[in-house]
Amino acid sequence: MNVLGIETSCDETAVAVVESGRVIRSSVIASQMLEHARFGGVVPEVASRRHVENINTVIRAALSDAGVTLADIGLIAVTNRPGLLGALLVGVSAAKALAMVANIPLVGVHHIEAHLYANFLTHVEADFPAVALVVSGGHTDLFHLRGHGDYRLLGRTRDDAAGEAFDKCARLMGLPYPGGPAIQEAAKAGNPGAVKLPRAYLPGTDEFSFSGLKTAVRNALTGSTGKSADADPSFVAPKIADLAAGFQEAVVDVLVRKTVAAARETDVSRVFLAGGVAANERLREAMGDACDKAGLRLFYPPPVLCTDNGAMIAATGYYHYQAGRGTDDLSLTALPSEPLAAL
Repeated sequence: MNVLGIETSCDETAVAVVESGRVIRSSVIASQMLEHARFGGVVPEVASRRHVENINTVIRAALSDAGVTLADIGLIAVTNRPGLLGALLVGVSAAKALAMVANIPLVGVHHIEAHLYANFLTHVEADFPAVALVVSGGHTDLFHLRGHGDYRLLGRTRDDAAGEAFDKCARLMGLPYPGGPAIQEAAKAGNPGAVKLPRAYLPGTDEFSFSGLKTAVRNALTGSTGKSADADPSFVAPKIADLAAGFQEAVVDVLVRKTVAAARETDVSRVFLAGGVAANERLREAMGDACDKAGLRLFYPPPVLCTDNGAMIAATGYYHYQAGRGTDDLSLTALPSEPLAAL
């Protein structure tokens, strides 16, 4: 079965055709990253307008690249939750129009669930049960995955998501948006041990917190009392490369330790890494080392499938359909927030 996947939850207009949940026949992404970089973050109104401008072109390109027409599509899957409401509505409206005109079954997909299924696109061995860490600009969540559609939320961030912390701290360091790639690049020339930064492990929980780390980065740049460098002649700000390396290592340490601990607690042998921050090279390396030592099998998608894409939406829709979880009618709407555990 060929599934058309449509993703417009944030600032990428992404459409893909995926066969049988695993074979990507096409994947087209119109990114708005450079446009939003001018503002230091995603502007919802701008994102929605660009989705409206791009959606038809991207759908046509995905069908053309796959060498198919709507007559060859057996299912349409679209992100309808969670995300920016205006952005989501563009994709949902397009999907419903196609489903109605071509009489194709329609499935609404949870964006975070789709990030998990990106692993099924590249790893034949990916299976359940598993523990999954989803790390992105808006989410830092740990799940126990027991089967298709059977997930238990173990813990999430109490404040900033990991990706959000990368963006905010990059801004403090004077680095460009998006902060994840910028900090990763700066950190390559730095010493992660040069600047001592805290780790909020929150013992006894599977939860995360990065707001204290953000404050520590600000203090490292201005002095522990919060005074500016000009007001305190004895204060010498650290090298940005060292601070970037120290910040990255602090985030990675927490993510790795708590994920491996969750895998042990739930007695699983597989760990899934997903979401935009899962593209971080240091996180992949450290998680791989820790999983090897713990006897765990680690799965993560290639970087292009860590960020938002239509292929992961199509794959998720396929498994929904095959599991008999039903389809949606034309009353399907967009929901800006909904916990994955609510499925």
